[in-house]
Amino acid sequence: METHNGRTTEQVREDIENERERLSSAVDDLRAGIDKATDIGAKLEGKLPIATAAALGAGFILAGGIGATMRLLMRRGREGRTKARFGPFSLIDRD
Repeated sequence: METHNGRTTEQVREDIENERERLSSAVDDLRAGIDKATDIGAKLEGKLPIATAAALGAGFILAGGIGATMRLLMRRGREGRTKARFGPFSLIDRD
């Protein structure tokens, strides 16, 4: 029995089976590639100190560390007793 495009049922089944095999091998290749692409430890192996410093710096900035540090250092004698002074900066003891 031929289909409307001139192929037999057996030819269509063979084409489907061939396509399944190609898809199966493509999925296996993708799975192997994902393992390699997501191996972050191997990518950071030689650069771990730099990555750690960058992460700490980014966390400090995102947490508002610069503003909080400057408010602490630039605070004038509004409260407490001055413990140390360096130019316009002073450390305050709140008691």
